[in-house]
Amino acid sequence: MIKDLFEKSVLIFGCGNILWGDDGFGPAVIQRLKEHYRLPDNVLAMDVGTSIRDILFDLVLSDKKPEKIFIIDAVEYPDREPGEVFEIPVEGIPDKKTSDFSLHQFPTVNMLQELKEHSRIDIKIIVAQVEAIPDEVQPGLSPVMTSAIDTACLRLMAALSGQGPG
Repeated sequence: MIKDLFEKSVLIFGCGNILWGDDGFGPAVIQRLKEHYRLPDNVLAMDVGTSIRDILFDLVLSDKKPEKIFIIDAVEYPDREPGEVFEIPVEGIPDKKTSDFSLHQFPTVNMLQELKEHSRIDIKIIVAQVEAIPDEVQPGLSPVMTSAIDTACLRLMAALSGQGPG
């Protein structure tokens, strides 16, 4: 599968920690895509958990780059409804999430910006508004986030077919 990272033209990364409730949204979307949707041959969908920084670091250093990257994650925005699926710009990653996106003082946000600015990679970040992130380990999504999984999958499939926004 790692070889596919450098061979596929479209990469979909599901980010999040499945042990922290709604933060596991990204991995849940990847699981649903793999189990219920037929992805085109040029697409790789990966549950990267909390390891996206390592993968992006490899992509920054690689001569071979994908055409498009989708990042699926959960966020906490004060003005959004729980379960709402929307797109944010690379610069729009909330401060709370930037700790998920760090590699020894070289934040993943910077890697994403570098990939976006210094290559022709189209980067889309699709997120869902959490209902809550627990204070202690508690696997499983809230019902509203579980409902948002198919919304995110349909949005991705539309984007892959060229018929919808990222």
